Amino acid sequence: MKAEAVRPPSQDKIAHGGKPRESEPLEHGGERRESEPPEHGGERRESEPLGNGGERRESEPPEHGDESGELTSSARRDRRDSRWDEHRRARREQLVDAALSAVSKHGAGVGMEEIAAEAGTSKTVVYRHFADRADLHVAVCNRVAEQLLTKLRVAMETSARPRQMTTAAIDTYLAFLEADPEVYRFVVGGHSGHFGPHGAAGPIDRLSDLVGEQAAALMAVALDQAGQDPAAAGAWGHGLVGLVRSAADWWLRAQQPMPRGELAAHLTDLAWTGLSGVVAPAPPSKEDT
Repeated sequence: MKAEAVRPPSQDKIAHGGKPRESEPLEHGGERRESEPPEHGGERRESEPLGNGGERRESEPPEHGDESGELTSSARRDRRDSRWDEHRRARREQLVDAALSAVSKHGAGVGMEEIAAEAGTSKTVVYRHFADRADLHVAVCNRVAEQLLTKLRVAMETSARPRQMTTAAIDTYLAFLEADPEVYRFVVGGHSGHFGPHGAAGPIDRLSDLVGEQAAALMAVALDQAGQDPAAAGAWGHGLVGLVRSAADWWLRAQQPMPRGELAAHLTDLAWTGLSGVVAPAPPSKEDT
């Protein structure tokens, strides 16, 4: 009777129930250590890549490479840069959303900690995407400008008659402020140089310029329809913005002492007809003749 060959124990198994060692999770508090997110001060460093040279090499899909089928270093770098640029842009947009929401909740004097909390992160993460508070303020102003200009263009397209276009534009501007006064105060509040270098055009100046260009286009239409030289359209358009903005600031400070529509009508009368049309001299009496 042949003796059966005794097989050595498998190298794949250990004595713990004969189970393969590689199927067991590495334990640290009952969790797989390799599945834990990278930490820095207790936070996910979601804004920073991982891996050699600052990249998540394992997450990159195959790309076109050289003849051997391997990725060239240039292809890896281009793809990595493009991927993280897109990620950073998206993250900045999310943080701007959070800033606007925090301003609405806490007022124009909102702090960076409140903005970070609204975003569900920390100030450290916010500062990875914005150099400082001024940088975030500029991004918020750009978002507000984009939203306001879109609304103004739509309002001005509701009529082909310049006076009605003027009324619609003024009312739209006032409605934008009325919808969230704290956001307006936050935007305007950074105009004093606190948020930017002296001598440089601040974000509110750029916003005024953009709105002024829209108003100037409206004035050019009015002058052209009247058969007049449109050369003054730029001065009148930017002057109209100054008029409306100053009146709107007073309106907010005074707790809106008149309805928005009434204020828009008053400003239209003044802008359209001028003081000579609003305050016409009384006809001479018989005693004066």
